[in-house]
Amino acid sequence: MAINKDSNGYTFLFAIIMVIVVGSGLAAASYGLKPLQDKNLEVKKKMDILGALKIENVDRTTAEGLYAQYVNDADCIVLDSEGNIKEGLVAFDVDIKKQFRDKKLAPEDRDFPLYVASIDGSTKYVIPVVGSGLWGPIWGYLAIDEDKSSIYGAKFDHKTETPGLGAEIKQPFFYNQYTKESITVDGQYKKIKVVKDGSGGDDFKVDGITGGTITSKGVEEMVDRTIQVYVKYFNK
Repeated sequence: MAINKDSNGYTFLFAIIMVIVVGSGLAAASYGLKPLQDKNLEVKKKMDILGALKIENVDRTTAEGLYAQYVNDADCIVLDSEGNIKEGLVAFDVDIKKQFRDKKLAPEDRDFPLYVASIDGSTKYVIPVVGSGLWGPIWGYLAIDEDKSSIYGAKFDHKTETPGLGAEIKQPFFYNQYTKESITVDGQYKKIKVVKDGSGGDDFKVDGITGGTITSKGVEEMVDRTIQVYVKYFNK
């Protein structure tokens, strides 16, 4: 029996078969590439942590070796929202971006990784932060100095912020302002404000980005919300 290729039935059948074939191919490709994608994310994460620690000459070829040199995963811990250590969790495995996106997960149920590094014999504590900018997620890392009271270095990034405006949070001129800022006074937490009046050189203030007010305030919010948890741990 000849097949009528001009019929609607043939057209629909052909379309269904093509969808199945193409969909299966894309699924297989995605599955096959996942290990490579996961590896790239792991390396990028290590690069960002090293960036907050102000380690130089970091790229995708050197990140893993430098990370192993400065960060001891065995010393890294995970905290709860009250600054207590949560046993049985691996800091590097905690996906704070995924937890932040999960609106059903209460803030007090989130995990807070703390990376411990050693630079020239001095201990540094790296804190990951995540929040929202104008157009999408923003995130970063803050390295706290050995005194547990001042910021040693910082690094921020974004996904979809506007070039020349909110996207500037990933530029050194912005995140370097956090270096040497204090996070506590006599053990009490003190918020670091992002301002637009030019007073960013004062204590507990950094200058926001012109035209990027919402993203700048997003950085302020995520840093403020997160550091408070770690100050509870440092005070213990």
